[in-house]
Amino acid sequence: MDPTTLTYPDLLAAAARIAGHAHVTPVLRSASLDAIAGATLSFKAEHLQRAGAFKFRGACNAVWSLSDAQAARGVVTHSSGNHGGALALAARTRGIPCHVVVPEGAVQAKLAAIEAYGAILHRCAPGIAARETECTRVQTETGAELVHPYTDARVIAGQGTAALELFNAGGPFDALVVPVGGGGLASGTALALAAVSPRTRLFLAEPAGAAETAASLRSSERVVDFVPDTICDGLRGTLGAPNFSLLRAAQAEVLVVDDAATTAAMRLLWQRTKQLVEPSSAITLAAVLANRERFAGQQVGLILSGGNVDLDALPWSVATA
Repeated sequence: MDPTTLTYPDLLAAAARIAGHAHVTPVLRSASLDAIAGATLSFKAEHLQRAGAFKFRGACNAVWSLSDAQAARGVVTHSSGNHGGALALAARTRGIPCHVVVPEGAVQAKLAAIEAYGAILHRCAPGIAARETECTRVQTETGAELVHPYTDARVIAGQGTAALELFNAGGPFDALVVPVGGGGLASGTALALAAVSPRTRLFLAEPAGAAETAASLRSSERVVDFVPDTICDGLRGTLGAPNFSLLRAAQAEVLVVDDAATTAAMRLLWQRTKQLVEPSSAITLAAVLANRERFAGQQVGLILSGGNVDLDALPWSVATA
């Protein structure tokens, strides 16, 4: 299915399909963070989702969308961590094989989780080209169904269910802030907003060291020639072609954030809410705090995308050392 043809009924179908498997994650509030931001903030706690990230939604929708014949051959993907773990767990819920291509330098805690969920790891060199080449090889050898981390329509529809839940629990919102890497969550969120709250502005939080989405939307064509340099390992992926089209149509606005601000926001979330999230999650709060005037006095939803943190390499500890 062409992801750009996804509609609201596709999101509702995804919500129904994953209902018996995915958690309905809580919406968190903090009076002290509201005071700091000068806005009313509602955090969708997807770091408390199964497999520790929103990615389980899309992976679960994809796995349970397969026919029995497709499912018997298993699934394959490439991932720096969270999508791989999510797909491995989703495959386990259906009792089918899962293959995950992982690049060198991926967070060890995430790789351990992928293996613990029962997936077979295939290692490759860093970079999207190497990941896709190895993924194609595994797919050819095994006959497994490819479940792309962010361009698969089934994945995008599944990711959009997080925003649907957030609006049902805490809306309406003046703005919604989500992280953007490959664009699966951002695209699904854009589809959800168009259906349930078209007046809500969509903001994408992106690390300065991997700001190709900002460059792409600014130039009206995808920018793919870049080398990511950011602690937000979940946001190093290249913006997908269908994701670019969906986000451009949604008139999403990108807020570029440096790693120091993201690290400070990650620490602040721990101090004020006792929630330990990944840098790729904390960037949403960092984006709001860096643009207080844009959000002053508003109702703002933020999606905390994941919590698979390497406890031996907390970024503020590394910076201090």
